[in-house]
Order: sequence, then C-alpha cells, then structure tokens
Amino acid sequence: MIVRILSEGQYRVDGETLEAIKRLDDELMEALTLDDAERFQRLLHEVATLVRSGEALHAEHLTESDLILPAPDTTLDEAKKLFHDPA
Repeated sequence: MIVRILSEGQYRVDGETLEAIKRLDDELMEALTLDDAERFQRLLHEVATLVRSGEALHAEHLTESDLILPAPDTTLDEAKKLFHDPA
C-alpha cells in the first residue's frame, strides 16, 4: 500500500504496518472527537513514524496514494477542519 504524508512524500508499507496504522487511526479519530490535542499530536507522530518505517518512494516515481496523512505538524484545529468541514 502507498501512503503519503502531506508535505513530506510517499512510502510503501507492508500489511503488518498498515494494520498498526489502522489501529492508531481509530485512536486519532477518538482524540479528535474528545478534543485532546496532546494525545492527537502524539498519535499523529506515531503514525508518521510507522509510515516512515516503510520504503520511501522517490519523488520522480510518484503514484496514486492509497492513504493520505496530514502533515506531522497539523494541529488539532486544522485536523478538525480537514475531517469535519463539508467540501
């Protein structure tokens, strides 16, 4: 699976890593819902670290991403806008 971290790049991750990302994603959404900025930041950095453990793809070989993560410095308020505002 190809995962993009906004402002950073794309990574290829294996199935085991993807399962760990999915578990943390559920926790991220809970932190977002509970308005827990500290937990949100910690989890976002954990997810980004997991993604970075995969194979970094070179920029000249960009491909469609299966999953897109916000930039690691995304604030809780910015994430709320990303996930809750209608397009």
